[in-house]
Amino acid sequence: MTGIEVFALEGIGEVRADSDLVSVIAQAYANYQPQDGDVLVVTSKIVSKAESRVLPASDRDEAITAESFGEVATNGPTRIVRTRHGFVMAAAGVDASNTAADTILLLPLDPDATARQLRTGLQARLGITLGVIISDTFGRPWREGLTDNAIGVAGVWVLHDHRGELDAQGRTLEQTVVATADELASAADLVKGKNSNCPVAVIRGSQAVLREDGPGAQALVRASHTDLFALGTQQAKELGRKEAVELRRTVRTWSDKPVDHDLIGECVAAALTAPAPHHTTPWRFLHVVEPSTRKELLTRMADRWEHDLAADGHTPESVRKRVERGALLERCPELVIPVLVLDAQHDYPDERRQMAERDMFVLSMGAAVQSFMVTAAAHGLGTAWVSSTLFCPDDVRPVLDMPTPWHPMGAIAVGYPLGDLTPRPAREIAEFLIQK
Repeated sequence: MTGIEVFALEGIGEVRADSDLVSVIAQAYANYQPQDGDVLVVTSKIVSKAESRVLPASDRDEAITAESFGEVATNGPTRIVRTRHGFVMAAAGVDASNTAADTILLLPLDPDATARQLRTGLQARLGITLGVIISDTFGRPWREGLTDNAIGVAGVWVLHDHRGELDAQGRTLEQTVVATADELASAADLVKGKNSNCPVAVIRGSQAVLREDGPGAQALVRASHTDLFALGTQQAKELGRKEAVELRRTVRTWSDKPVDHDLIGECVAAALTAPAPHHTTPWRFLHVVEPSTRKELLTRMADRWEHDLAADGHTPESVRKRVERGALLERCPELVIPVLVLDAQHDYPDERRQMAERDMFVLSMGAAVQSFMVTAAAHGLGTAWVSSTLFCPDDVRPVLDMPTPWHPMGAIAVGYPLGDLTPRPAREIAEFLIQK
């Protein structure tokens, strides 16, 4: 018969900004005969205090906004948001409980990193192999009540994938992936409680400890393109769409995180909803996936740009600097060329109507590109539209094997932003909305 033992560590005391959490926890833990395979579950609040993640309570609303990467739903004063870590929770985890009066606590900046640091320090001091979970309290969709979940993990089996195993009746399991770290976090909260002043618990006998640190709690965050409820209720969907429009920013620096090509397809699907003349769909999006194709394309474009700049009278040094500034399309993780297809354009005998006909198609292309970029923003991607290919269509067509009625309309750089985006400054709408 197997079983686990769960008990709280007494004697932790008050944690402050200058507290050494490794020393504080090790001192209390030493009274309980530390053993190989133990899992320590640490309440995020003492981590936040030690990391000085404390603000005046008067800053709560601003703090929630600053800690939110996206808003999922609102109901009166309640805001369900996606945090910088990817967690979907009320108020971005900003909490006023178990902290000094008139103060609030923010979630740790990087709970996985803190869990790894605690594990390394405790193992070195105690000479054992253990796991560390940092936990926080979440509400749950469709169910009343709160439970503790893992927000930082080191050395613990985060997800136990049973797919491919047989159930008791011999049937193959196809969907069962158990969130082991969350189950352990909830078990620990049964003994830690919310008001017992015991912010750390030990789980003994779980068989869930790993030799390596493992993937961390980030493995528990569902990818946005697999989240069927990322935008919540219909009301939340409308909020989400509005927010995605506001999140759309021009991004020029990228992280190393790869972009799932299926997300590019979702952005194109959204682009195809744009309005267009004559019941047509006059757009194509060329996703340049072959490195050799991108290199040839950008080389030809750079050659054309250098030629044009020199013809305009720019000095060689000026030409070099301008071309270097245009290296954005080399750095971006994914490159998409929006293309306007004019084979359905009507012919008119006079220039005025012919120009208006083409303008209709160009405007529809802009709407399609905006829809593409807004959808990318909703998935956490950053984009930059640059005019580039507009100035050298004859150089672009042969590289991408484009027929003559196809007109490249710039380029869209796509990738995950490097670092946080600067908040968009507010603008006075009256300056741009003119009523007659």
